[in-house]
Amino acid sequence: MRVGLFVTCLVDLVRPRIGFAALNLLEGAGCDVVVPAAQTCCGQPGWNSGARSSARALAEKLIAEFEHCDWVVVPSGSCAGMITTHYRDLFPGEGAWLARCEALAAKTRELTDFLVNVARLERVPGEFLGTLTYHDSCSGLRELGVKSQPRTLLAKLPGAALKEMKDCETCCGFGGTFSVKFGEISAAMADTKCEHVRASGADAVVLGDLGCMLNIEGRMSRRGETTKVLHIAEVLMGVGGVEVGGLRMED
Repeated sequence: MRVGLFVTCLVDLVRPRIGFAALNLLEGAGCDVVVPAAQTCCGQPGWNSGARSSARALAEKLIAEFEHCDWVVVPSGSCAGMITTHYRDLFPGEGAWLARCEALAAKTRELTDFLVNVARLERVPGEFLGTLTYHDSCSGLRELGVKSQPRTLLAKLPGAALKEMKDCETCCGFGGTFSVKFGEISAAMADTKCEHVRASGADAVVLGDLGCMLNIEGRMSRRGETTKVLHIAEVLMGVGGVEVGGLRMED
């Protein structure tokens, strides 16, 4: 099974260890993983900002890079949602390009959804000795139906106990350009999310979208909170002294 890993630009530039963790999880599930070296952005920022021409150019590039794969896996609900839900709107009425983007959308999966429903991963390599709570990122939940999949994987994690926080499905306030255009509202939403994380008593909050991760982590830091904020790929691979793709993951 030839799987193309779309790392996403945020993971590549801000937290590359997530990409390595996703790569190792996929290889551990028996996948032949390819990571196109020239991949960049899915075009979502341009799409959200109304820059349709730039979004389309990036969509064309991504389609060409990944359409030869059996599956495309993305460690981000928002980027996977862009490909599966919004790409077709960039090619209205265009037979050839529309067919290509729909074919790619049909074989694109968010990471946890792929591991549970396609690769059917039976065990995870990491462990976490403590309590976790899970934040459901908006795009993954509402565009892709990612809800039970990450929890199924966390249930396989030795030592970990999952404790649901209040309003785990409520937005953290990031929303891409929303956090820039409506900063005060975004900050208030992030504060509420941080309160719920703290009230859960968990040692770490886990999620599947780096945008949400950075938003919650940044707000927690400003509030003086000490709860860890972790991507689910990191947790499933193990955090602290675990070798991932030749790099060493640190706490």
